[in-house]
Amino acid sequence: MIETRGVVKRHGSTTVLHSVDTQIPAGKFTAIIGPNGAGKSTLLSMISRLAPISAGQVLINGLDVATTASDALAKVMAILRQENQASLRLTVRDLVSFGRFPHSKGRMTPEDTRHVDQALDFLQLDELAERYLDELSGGQRQRAYIAMVLCQDTPYILLDEPLNNLDMAHAVRMMQLLRRLVRERGKTVVVVLHDINFASCYVDHIIAMKQGHVVREGTPLEVVRDEVLTRLYGIPVSVHEIKGQRLCHYFDLA
Repeated sequence: MIETRGVVKRHGSTTVLHSVDTQIPAGKFTAIIGPNGAGKSTLLSMISRLAPISAGQVLINGLDVATTASDALAKVMAILRQENQASLRLTVRDLVSFGRFPHSKGRMTPEDTRHVDQALDFLQLDELAERYLDELSGGQRQRAYIAMVLCQDTPYILLDEPLNNLDMAHAVRMMQLLRRLVRERGKTVVVVLHDINFASCYVDHIIAMKQGHVVREGTPLEVVRDEVLTRLYGIPVSVHEIKGQRLCHYFDLA
């Protein structure tokens, strides 16, 4: 389980996160949703220790992220940020192999290679393994970075807007792959998403944020509701059940 206790983030005199208390269940697929500026990516950065916490505490499997050694934390949690461009000219296989560094320390073993091959296969990148990143489409590069995170083989995987650069078909396949990580491999996956319909259809748990506060959390049935989403986004949202899925309509054509 990931637990935040009174987490605050300040930039100078501006408070970005206001005493956030939340529990992210282990072995589940969780989405953090909300309008721009809600603090979604900031919260993910606090959880992953990419940015310092101004006040409060984050625990992952009981480990305090502020005091746990980096190499120990890297074996528990992996994160993919929005800004994920490599400056070196790397092949897909080279990039994915970086995910093994907490284990290999740069000296790849047969076990490390096995994890690389599994990640390439899981993300359907085998045929692109020897291609350079700058030769790939945006969607292919995104899958390569997620394969790198998967290769780290941590129980907790955090992804900040993993559907960036993906068209509808590839976005669906990505959510299906993440769903499989939870179902088949027992991973805890946490994603920041802008598309509430993807969150509604694929995840187990939703954290809804606005202006640095958690305003609602629970199952899609509890969060994906007209009144909750209308308040959250400040526009009329109507939820309809179609083929057993709760889908949101928020287009005002008037």
